[in-house]
Amino acid sequence: MFDFEYQLKILPDKPGVYIMKNSLGEVIYVGKAKILKNRVRQYFQSSKNHSEKVRAMVKNIAEFEYIITDNEMEALILEGNLIKKYSPRYNILLKDDKFYPFIKITTNEDFPRVFVTRNYAKDGNMYFGPYTNGTAVYETINLINKIFPLRTCKRVIIEGGELTTPCLYYHIHQCKAPCAAYISKAEYGEMIKSIIDLLHGKNSSIVKDLKEKMEASAENLEFEVAAKYRDKLVAVEAIAEKQKIFTSRSEDEDFIDFYSDEKDTCIQVFFVREGKVNGREHFTFENTADENKEELIQDFISSFYGGTALIPRNIYVPEVADLTLMEQYLTTKKGSRVFIKIPQKGEKKELLNMVRSNAKITLEQFKTKILQDKEINKISLTELAAVLQLEELPLRIEAYDISNIQGMDSVGTMVVFEEGKAKNSDYRRFKIKSVQGANDYDSMREILKRRFLHGLEEIKSIQERNLELSKGKFSYFPDLIMMDGGKGQVNVAVEVLRELNIEIPVCGMVKDDRHRTRGLIFNGVELAIAPNSNVMHMITRIQDEVHRFSITYHRSLRDKRTLHSILEDIPSIGEKRRRNLLMKFGSVENIRKASMEELLATPSIDKKAAENIKRYFKDKK
Repeated sequence: MFDFEYQLKILPDKPGVYIMKNSLGEVIYVGKAKILKNRVRQYFQSSKNHSEKVRAMVKNIAEFEYIITDNEMEALILEGNLIKKYSPRYNILLKDDKFYPFIKITTNEDFPRVFVTRNYAKDGNMYFGPYTNGTAVYETINLINKIFPLRTCKRVIIEGGELTTPCLYYHIHQCKAPCAAYISKAEYGEMIKSIIDLLHGKNSSIVKDLKEKMEASAENLEFEVAAKYRDKLVAVEAIAEKQKIFTSRSEDEDFIDFYSDEKDTCIQVFFVREGKVNGREHFTFENTADENKEELIQDFISSFYGGTALIPRNIYVPEVADLTLMEQYLTTKKGSRVFIKIPQKGEKKELLNMVRSNAKITLEQFKTKILQDKEINKISLTELAAVLQLEELPLRIEAYDISNIQGMDSVGTMVVFEEGKAKNSDYRRFKIKSVQGANDYDSMREILKRRFLHGLEEIKSIQERNLELSKGKFSYFPDLIMMDGGKGQVNVAVEVLRELNIEIPVCGMVKDDRHRTRGLIFNGVELAIAPNSNVMHMITRIQDEVHRFSITYHRSLRDKRTLHSILEDIPSIGEKRRRNLLMKFGSVENIRKASMEELLATPSIDKKAAENIKRYFKDKK
C-alpha cells in the first residue's frame, strides 16, 4: 500500500511536476508546482474548498509520484509533455493534432503558387490565417483561382529557365503558362500583389479595375467578356465579406474569454489577423464552474498553444494565474516576444466582452443540444428495446467490425455508444494475431475472445481490490452487442459468449445492395425497421461509425507499412528521417507531391536528403 502520510512528509520544497495515479496504475492527472510540498499537500487537506472535479479526482488517487525541475518554466514544459503522453482524464485535454488551415503564397519562388496548407513554417513564404472554417478557406482559394489565372502545378519554374509545353489549364484559360514563358515574372508578380492586397482587405483598386473593364466590354458589345469581369467582381466582394474588420491595428492577436453557468464552462477564442477577425473556436469543459478561473485560463493557454501551429504576438485575456510565466513559456515556443495582456477599457476590452458574450451563447446552445440529443437517444433506445424485445434499455452498446485487403493488415475494432452517444474514450483497436489471410469469422472470434477474456481478468482483479467495475478498460460489459454483418458474424459472437459463459444479446447490422443500412438480424431473423425512424437513424450511425473507425485504423497500418518499405530504398533516409517524414506527411503520395520547401521544413531533412527524395520519386514515376 502507498504510504500517503510518509510521502507527503518527504515532498521537497522545489519546483516540479506531480503525477497522480489510480489503483490500476493509470495516470489520471498531471500538474506543475512552484513548490511541490505545498501544492500536493493541498489535495489531501479539507475538501470543502475543492471544486467538484478535484473532489472526484482525489477519491481516485491511489498513489502519486513527482519529478523535480530546476525552475517553474521547466516544470510547465514537462507538464505539457506528460499531458500529451498520458492524456489524463482530469486534465484539460485539447486535440493535439488539430492544425488550422492557412493560405500560403510561395513568395520565395519566381512564379508563386497560392494554396491551402496546415503546416505553418518560417520558410520565407507568406501565410494568411489560421482559419477555423476550413470550408471557407477552400471557397476563398476557388474564388482567387476564378479571378487570377495562377499556376497550380508543383514544377520548379525559373524565369529564363528550361521551357515546357503548356498543360490543359493554359488552354482552358486558368493559367498564364509561365512554364512556357507566356508571362513574365513582373506581370505574374502583379497578380500576386493583387492577391496579397485582397487577403489584406485592400480590394478597392481591384474592384475599380474590374468595374472599368466590365463597363468597357459592355460598351464594345462584348457581353461574354463583360460577364466574366462581372463574375470576378462578385468573387472579389465575396472574399471581402468573409473577413470582418474589428481593430484598426494590423497585428496578429488572439482574444480569449469564458463564461460559466452553475456547472460548466465554455472558453472562446477569437483569431484576429491583419486587423480582422477571421475565425473563432470554442471549448466546453464540464464540471468546472467552481474551479479557479485564473488557473483554468492558464491551463487552457498552455494546452491550446502547445498544440496549434501559430502563436500570435498579442493574447488578450480577462485574467490568468501567472502572466509572466506564461509570457516566457509562449515566447520560448514562438521564438520571438509574446505579450499576454488584460485590457481594462477601450477597443480591446470591448472585443473581449464580445468574446465572453459568444461564449455564453455557445454554452447555452451546447446545453440545449445535449438535452435534445438525450431525448432523441432515449426514444431511439426505447424503440430498439421494443424491436429486440429486451427487458431493459441497452444503455451501453458495443459494435464490432473487421477490415483487411486480401488478408493484409487485418484489424478488428470496437466502438462504444452509451445512452445513444458515442463514447470515444472506450473505443478499442485490435491487430489480428492468430489468423492468416482474409478470414473474417476467425478474426472476429479472436478479437471477441481477447476483449471478453481481458474483461473477465479485470473484473476478478477489481473485485479483489473492492473497486467499481467501470474503473477498468474492459471490465464494463455491454447491454447489447451489434455486429457489422449478418448471421455469420452474429453466430461467431454467440459462440464466443457461450464458451465464456457470458449472457449478452447479439444482433447483426445488415446492408442492402447499395451498401445502405437495411435492418437488424436477431435470433436468426431479419427484423423490419422503418427507414426514417429514430431507431434506424441510430443503427445507421453506429454501423457507419464502427466501419469508419475500422477502415481508418486499417489504412494507417497499411500506409505505415508501405511508407517504411519505400522510404528504406532512398539513399541517406534513415530511421529518424523516415519517422519525421511519416509524422509530417502521413503517406507516400503526400511525400511524392511535396515541394522542396516543404521537405526542407521537415525536421532532420537537409538539402541533400530532400534532393534524394525528389530524385527517387522522379526516377520511380
